[in-house]
Amino acid sequence: MKAVILAGGSGTRLYPVTISINKHFLPIYNKPMIYYPLSIVMLVGIKEVVFIVNPQDLEKFEKLFGDGSHLGISIKYKVQEKPNGLAEGLILAEEHIKGDKVFYLLGDNIFYGHNLVKVFKEAMTDVETRGGAYIFGYYVRDPERFGIVEFDDKGKVISIEEKPKKPKSNYAVVGAYFFDEYASQIARNIKPSERGELEITYVLEEYLRRGSLKVKLLGRGFAWFDAGTHDSFLEAGNFVATIEHKTGLMIGCIEEIAYRNGWITREQFLSLVKSLDKSDYGKYLKRIIKEEGL
Repeated sequence: MKAVILAGGSGTRLYPVTISINKHFLPIYNKPMIYYPLSIVMLVGIKEVVFIVNPQDLEKFEKLFGDGSHLGISIKYKVQEKPNGLAEGLILAEEHIKGDKVFYLLGDNIFYGHNLVKVFKEAMTDVETRGGAYIFGYYVRDPERFGIVEFDDKGKVISIEEKPKKPKSNYAVVGAYFFDEYASQIARNIKPSERGELEITYVLEEYLRRGSLKVKLLGRGFAWFDAGTHDSFLEAGNFVATIEHKTGLMIGCIEEIAYRNGWITREQFLSLVKSLDKSDYGKYLKRIIKEEGL
């Protein structure tokens, strides 16, 4: 399975902060927002990643991540000329996906939970063995802002609706999707919505029509932030700060994940740490070196 992370868009909900900078470079507490979805991809064990980026930001992403080799992964980039909808990323990344199954994430979504990786790995295994699409629902108080999933008393999906005026449930579809090899093909065949965008909801509706859409609710013990608004951006940063201060462990530390996954050697990890300055991030990695006796 490969991963596609959508990191384009105009960030209009965060104006004027995003006038001069892509929102995915903004800090969620102590690291760029885009570190968090990439860390999830790495935690579930996926090593091939495609970033969908704006033309003006390509060079910045390449400076931030390069080809991913320093993390023991492969990173490629595909330019999205203008924001034509979330589903367009599946089309743009089609040549890199090459008929493989895909973990599709939104670059401004932050996830946390004790069993989160286990839940995502189970979904990944399900799609790899049975095909179809696997999504996740999260309770929200303002369902009019999101794609909303409706399901029966047995947990079977009945409908999905994008930003409904009269929501049929309070469960939003979060920005993490597992798709089989037909996702790009389905995205190519959907038509733009009234707002002129290729909606990811339309892709999910096609899987629902085929009877191959599954949903799992992320309940107590899980946290999800759509960090595309000022309030949720602040909430996400405060949440990460609180967890890190209480546990002494970092969320979304991609160098640590690469090392603990065995994707980079001891020498490579030491080299990465030496290249960092005296920031708290660098001090954390140096603490790992000391504790591990490297």
